[in-house]
Amino acid sequence: MASLMKDLSAAASAAFEAMGLEARWGDVRRSDKPELADFQCNGAMGAAKKAGKIPRDVAAEVAAALKEHEMVLSAEVAGPGFINIRVSDEALAARAEAVRGEKMSGAEGAPDPQVTVIDFGGPNVAKPMHVGHLRSAVIGDTLRRLLTFLGDDVTGDVHLGDWGLQMGHLVTELQDEQPDLIYFDASFEGPYPEDPPVTIDDLARMYPAASAKAKDDPARLERSQKAVAELQAGRPGYRALLKHFIDVSVAALKIDYEFLNVHFDLWKGESDVDDLIPELVERFRNAGIAEEDAGAVIVRIARDSDKKEMPPVMLINSRGGTGYHTTDLATIMDRMENLKPVPQRMLYVVDQRQALHFEQVFRAAEMVGLIDEGRLEHIGFGTVNGPDGKPFKTREGGVLRLADLNAMALEEAQKKIVEAGKLPEDMGAEERDQVAANVALAALRFSDLMNTRTTNYVFDLDKFTSFEGKTGPYLLYAAVRVKSLLRRAEADGNKAGDIVIGHDAERALVLQLDHFATACLQAREKRMPHVLCEHLYNLAQAFSSFYAALPIAAESDDATRASRLGLASAVLKQLETGLDLLGIRVPERM
Repeated sequence: MASLMKDLSAAASAAFEAMGLEARWGDVRRSDKPELADFQCNGAMGAAKKAGKIPRDVAAEVAAALKEHEMVLSAEVAGPGFINIRVSDEALAARAEAVRGEKMSGAEGAPDPQVTVIDFGGPNVAKPMHVGHLRSAVIGDTLRRLLTFLGDDVTGDVHLGDWGLQMGHLVTELQDEQPDLIYFDASFEGPYPEDPPVTIDDLARMYPAASAKAKDDPARLERSQKAVAELQAGRPGYRALLKHFIDVSVAALKIDYEFLNVHFDLWKGESDVDDLIPELVERFRNAGIAEEDAGAVIVRIARDSDKKEMPPVMLINSRGGTGYHTTDLATIMDRMENLKPVPQRMLYVVDQRQALHFEQVFRAAEMVGLIDEGRLEHIGFGTVNGPDGKPFKTREGGVLRLADLNAMALEEAQKKIVEAGKLPEDMGAEERDQVAANVALAALRFSDLMNTRTTNYVFDLDKFTSFEGKTGPYLLYAAVRVKSLLRRAEADGNKAGDIVIGHDAERALVLQLDHFATACLQAREKRMPHVLCEHLYNLAQAFSSFYAALPIAAESDDATRASRLGLASAVLKQLETGLDLLGIRVPERM
């Protein structure tokens, strides 16, 4: 069953068309004043102006047509030409039954499903992830879940950073610390050891140390640059070290991502497209858009219409190495040639501060014909900030590791569930630990996702783990509360039955349930998960109002009690569906 809003929009559009006016004027949305109407249509003013008619006359004719629709209780003209619409209790009941019974819990598939690659995560294998990686991980994973749910064919790629200067820093730092390792003997022909010579803690220590040295010592920087060039040229010992670095890093990454319930279809990195780079460069040369410049190979992408400087893309640097421009372009080529079905769109969920980089890459990719224009999107996001409004740091001034953030969230969740008295007395230690992990997960993911993607936000662990306010734990508890209600009812011999609507609180609840379809599609279209967060919070609030206003377990009339239990089960189904889209796990009890 389509949403009420969609059906009403179709009916209003048909009415405008019958008058010889454009169907687009029939767009129906939720009313700004629910005390006056459930929905409203404001298109009569625009349609009348274009057609040279009186707005109220146009509105009256559309309203008359809407009154004939089986779901419409009333359609009245207000003000200069607004149409206020109320739907019948029967239509609301049917919609609630559809939410309860449909696989998608009231959502509707995308009208234009696409084959989509979502590039997110992007961790640097030279070091552990930090708090800044939280946003890319949870926004990207939520979009992957949402788009898949709505019918898109989605591939999520972590796109490891494993091919740039950072690898040169690791190689040279390890050589300084352990010069006798066989990897540094250029004459050694293998085989190389299977066990890595480093741990993730070693990487966390070595990379910043090497990076700091390179900043102060040009000769040290030159060594790292040379090591990168030799790695990219295929030096066996360095390639063996690269594999060790990747293996060690990915093992740690998977632990962090699993805690956040983040999953990928592909675990590919920049190094995976190294063999495609000669073909890529040749493609640019053949197209006549690659040129030599001071020993480098560049592509000029600036346009006359540009209002800011647009530096060229560097395919090959003066030392013969490649950078992020080249590997990103080679990755696009790889996806277009090897993924089946062929991607129609690629979304890059990366910090907004990388906007220039992606503008450069996208222009170059379109110029050489790797992909059609407008098929590459940078889904930029703001920063996670500390109380000072600057990017989040530890008390010591360093960047907080994501693993440490996850541990902090878990510890705080354990404390909060005890303080709130949310756990049953008979709950064992294992179940208690799992509930705490779910609360921590809800806190971390929802706190990030509820903010408009493009804005910065201040990370407040105490606030985000609270069971009160617009938080993940609040939504988690709301869903568990409905579960408990239904479980107790069943234990008492009461089951959900046919839904009948007759009270204002029931009407408001169903109207909120109906909005799920719109919220999902808007979140997809705008790449804005906060739209879905807002809907789920409003749904939880609507259920709370419904529960406070109307008795359920204490209701004496069997049919009414069964109806309200049916409505509660519809709410639970949509809450669980929506929270799963956000990557939040709902426990059976709390």
